[in-house]
Amino acid sequence: MAAATERACGTSPLLPHAWRVAEAWRETGDVVTLALEPAAGDGACDWQPGQFNMLYAFGVGEVPISVSGGTSRRLLHTIREVGPVTRALGALAPGSIVGLRGPFGTAWPLREARGRDLVIAAGGIGLAPLRALIDTVCRERDAFGQVAVLYGTRSPADQLYGPDLDRWRRAGLQVEMTVDHADVDWRGPVGVVTSLVRRVRSDGQRTTAFLCGPEIMMRFMARELEQAGVADSHVWVSLERNMQCATGHCGHCQLGPVFVCADGPVFAWQHVRRLLTVRAL
Repeated sequence: MAAATERACGTSPLLPHAWRVAEAWRETGDVVTLALEPAAGDGACDWQPGQFNMLYAFGVGEVPISVSGGTSRRLLHTIREVGPVTRALGALAPGSIVGLRGPFGTAWPLREARGRDLVIAAGGIGLAPLRALIDTVCRERDAFGQVAVLYGTRSPADQLYGPDLDRWRRAGLQVEMTVDHADVDWRGPVGVVTSLVRRVRSDGQRTTAFLCGPEIMMRFMARELEQAGVADSHVWVSLERNMQCATGHCGHCQLGPVFVCADGPVFAWQHVRRLLTVRAL
């Protein structure tokens, strides 16, 4: 299991700190990215790819959102509007103030993957927690072998980070995309993202995989990768649960013997594969 890093955005993990919306832009019809900067001018958040922050929309509530990029003083959070809090965050204009706690959780174990081929697979909004990981791989491109990014969405209109996808290709990454439902302009594959595994040029026995998306997608992707020769000890997934405290105290995100907020959200597949087969009551 990847190691969690120490919280670095204040003196208390339960106390939100004020961050200002520096920019906000819409990625798709229901997805927005916020660029946040410290409201006081002297704050910082030393995060790692895969970790998340708790974002607080004042008067509405708080939700966990992965850091999708940026620096310690300019954080990017990509948010899908699915409930009252995320809709309130998505409606914020530049200059608005949000509460921020974090960073929390485990990071993608990229250091252990150096020298190996990589398969990075995402479904829908699952590309957001992987974006900073992919950017790190691009900056350190010579440290890895073949790198494939597999990305599936419901439709072409739901695809995130169009300029980034092109930039990753230019950096030498194999980027493959598919959609569940095509429009008249789509010329790529149609089908589930697991169908893209056959296009990967890497050697399964020397491959590390990072997966994020709906749990059913990650289960089937892990199965496809195992059939391609990738050991389950080299497959990592990011899980999502109802996180409210982010410190492992409230118990809302408990999954069997683990707390997703504190022990995850990044887990080795071999540690959680059985847990994800248990039907929730």
